[in-house]
Amino acid sequence: MQVTLKYDNLYNIIYIFKEKIFELNEINPAKCTEFDYINFLVASSRVFSCTEASKCSFFNSTSPAHDSFTRLLRRQPPDTESLWEEVKNLVNPKIGLLIIDDTTLDKPYSKHMDLVYRQWSGKHHQIVNGINLETVVWTNNEAIIPVDFRIYDIDTDRKTKNDHFLDMLNKAEERGFKPEFVLFDTWYSSIKNLKEIRKKGWRWLTRLKKNRLVNPDNTGNVAIELVTIPPEGMKVHLREYGFIKVFRLVSKDGDTQYWATNVLGMQEEERKKLSKKAWKIEEYHRGIKQFCGIERCQARKNDVQRAHIMMAIRAFLRFEVHRIRTGIS
Repeated sequence: MQVTLKYDNLYNIIYIFKEKIFELNEINPAKCTEFDYINFLVASSRVFSCTEASKCSFFNSTSPAHDSFTRLLRRQPPDTESLWEEVKNLVNPKIGLLIIDDTTLDKPYSKHMDLVYRQWSGKHHQIVNGINLETVVWTNNEAIIPVDFRIYDIDTDRKTKNDHFLDMLNKAEERGFKPEFVLFDTWYSSIKNLKEIRKKGWRWLTRLKKNRLVNPDNTGNVAIELVTIPPEGMKVHLREYGFIKVFRLVSKDGDTQYWATNVLGMQEEERKKLSKKAWKIEEYHRGIKQFCGIERCQARKNDVQRAHIMMAIRAFLRFEVHRIRTGIS
């Protein structure tokens, strides 16, 4: 008797739930769409919240309340397919460069917000509270188009930044990308990542830490900082990977960088041009932070933060398309 009652109650709950879904979808359709929120992000310059989005809507009997925008963000899918659907006609997967890097979205006062971790910030040059965003952008030296992104949340999905790096590369290959080069920073230059890129038949350019072990003259592995590298670069054997070409660059403040590529015939002039193009992802980071409010979401929940970040990146697309068409930065 207890089992029957249990299943009866479960059936009633399912029936009521279906009825509520029907009412929401048919009788009470959504009062706002993802494009309403994206347009709000484009138009707003200081406050980026659902309450502010509601205030900016037209004042009439059907204008959405702030709860409508909150529900909109909560029902967005967690994947990045909506971004790809919007950008796939803006890119040519057979040419151009793929640039991969991450940035920290500042959340200095968030003590109970999902996705926030203590991590390094290149802006502040110290450990801060923030959300780590990893992005793949495609560029043909004119457009800067984000094609995929991931959010670091190791406590939930158990994935490191390098796991997300490989996931995005595999997704790019699945979508038909065959880039001229893949450019990325020191953090992602592990042997595993380099080998995975080699399997895809892609060329890469990155930076190495000064303690990476290389064999320059077949006498044994030494730290790359101990190798005398001429201005035109030199071919060395990277431990556990194979032969690469490395370049040594000393900045005006005395900072030394070691660049590396799997293109053994690369010249310094080509490396310089590619490293300059890699800076375009920093232009993207500046754009999403200064003009799209990507850091300004005050919601605590994981799904709302993810949806806001997605919408902010899609807002950036509109600025970028406008820049390309008009020449106005």
